[in-house]
Amino acid sequence: MATTIHATAVVDPRAELAAGVQVGPYAVVGPEVTIGEHCRIGPHVVLDGRVRMGRGNRIFPGACIGLEPQDLKYTGDPTEVVIGDDNTIRECVTINRATTGRQQTRIGDGNLLMAYSHLGHNCQLGDRIVIANGVAVAGHVVIGDRAVVGGVLGIHQFVQIGTLAMVGGMSRIERDVPPYTLVEGHPSRVRALNTIGLRRSGLTELDGGRQYADLKQAWTVLYRQRRTLAEALLQLRAAPLTAAAETLVAFLEASLEPSRRGPIPGAR
Repeated sequence: MATTIHATAVVDPRAELAAGVQVGPYAVVGPEVTIGEHCRIGPHVVLDGRVRMGRGNRIFPGACIGLEPQDLKYTGDPTEVVIGDDNTIRECVTINRATTGRQQTRIGDGNLLMAYSHLGHNCQLGDRIVIANGVAVAGHVVIGDRAVVGGVLGIHQFVQIGTLAMVGGMSRIERDVPPYTLVEGHPSRVRALNTIGLRRSGLTELDGGRQYADLKQAWTVLYRQRRTLAEALLQLRAAPLTAAAETLVAFLEASLEPSRRGPIPGAR
C-alpha cells in the first residue's frame, strides 16, 4: 500500500513515513517524527517533537503526541516519545515527551488508550494495557502488561501499577497497585484478586492450576490475616514461590523501598 497524505495535512519534509502510512485531513507531522508501516494518522492529529512510532498504530482525531512536557523543569532537552506496534490511541488523547536528558515516554505494543486520556512525561507502559476514557496519568508512572485502568480517575506521579491489575473507575490512585489485584475506591483499597483478568490471561490454568493456588494463598497471607505487610512478606519468603506469587511478593517488597510511594493497603 502506498503512503497517502491528505492535501490539507501539514507534513514536514524531514519527517520519515514508512510504506502504507495514511495521514488524514489537517493533521500536523513535525520534522523529528518517524512513523512505521501501515499506521493511520487521523484528522487533526498533531505529532510534534521527537516521536518514534512502530507499525500498525491507529491514531484517532485530535490526539496530540510528543509535545513538550507539562513540567516547569523542561528546558528543551532532546527527549522523545517511543511507541511500539499495533496501539490504538483514541480521540483527543495527549502523550507528552520526557523532561530531561535523553529520556523517553515509552508505550509498548497492543495498548488501547481511550478518548481524552492523558499520559504524562516519562511514563512507561508495557503491552496490551487498557486505559479508559478521561484517565489522567501523571509523570513517571509505570504500568505493567495487561493492566486495566477504569475511567475518569487520576494516577499520582511515580506510582507503579503491576501486571494484570484492575483499577476501578473514579478511584484515587496515589500509591502502587500490586499485580493481579482489583483496586477501587476513594481512597482506593485492594479488594480482591483480579480473577476475571487472571482467567482470561490463562494464568489460572498454568502448571495445572498450581500457580493460581499459590497466588491465592499469598493473597490470603497478605490481606486476610492479622499481620503487618512486612510480617506477611517475611512469612511468604520462608518457602519457595511459584512465578506469579513471586511477582506479587517482589513488587510489594520493591514498593516498600524509600524511593517508592508504597503499596495501596488492603480493605479492612
